[in-house]
Amino acid sequence: MPVASDTEESEFDAEGAGEGLPINEVFYSLQGEGTLAGVPSVFVRTSGCNLRCWFCDSYHTSWEPTGAWRDVESIVEQVQSHEQASHVVLTGGEPLIHDESVELLERLAAEGYHTTVETNGTIYRDAPIDLASISPKLASSTPTPERDPKGEGEWEEKHEQERIDMDALSQLIDTYETQLKFVVTGESDLPEITALIDRVRAETTSTVADDDVLLMPEGMTREQLDGTRSEVAEIAMEYGFRYTPRLHVDLWNDAPGT
Repeated sequence: MPVASDTEESEFDAEGAGEGLPINEVFYSLQGEGTLAGVPSVFVRTSGCNLRCWFCDSYHTSWEPTGAWRDVESIVEQVQSHEQASHVVLTGGEPLIHDESVELLERLAAEGYHTTVETNGTIYRDAPIDLASISPKLASSTPTPERDPKGEGEWEEKHEQERIDMDALSQLIDTYETQLKFVVTGESDLPEITALIDRVRAETTSTVADDDVLLMPEGMTREQLDGTRSEVAEIAMEYGFRYTPRLHVDLWNDAPGT
């Protein structure tokens, strides 16, 4: 089983002033998504996000942030306590909204860790990132009033306006080894995905191969994935993209700290 942190969960202002980084949880598990699926990893999950996907699988880092402010040194020490792992995943929320994420990545690089940063692609940072796992948000992620988990609808316009930032996205792709990971709710998402990939290829100097494009089924529980994984796998085969599972959901369902 994954090894969860003992971070105290309490609501706080994850995007306000604080010392270090707002941390929701630190835990040891297997990477569940992308090209490194199955690799033993320490996950450092920050709180706070500049977007609000209605299906966010980390609700307590975005819609209702929880956790505690922690200094970089204590985070690194906790990562080091999991001696089995040489891979660290910095995730969120959106970890790159925080300046201190750069300092954490520099410390992890100095200690010899391979790092993946899971980001929505709207913010660029100059940092030692081994793999930028970029998940651009599609129109199907927008929290319309009928899908807003809080039932308020106040994030719909902001999310829709900010979910794609081509300047930041292009800079990330041209600077780092990347994978483009799309959460797919159905085949209706594919015209937007292919159009965005065409834009990326036109605006970057890096080669973005079909093999760099990963399609992942939307779903936070085994039951939800049972209804989507086969369709998304078939779509990936049809378009020549890569399918990525949600391995952690298959193994541990929606258990915290996985």
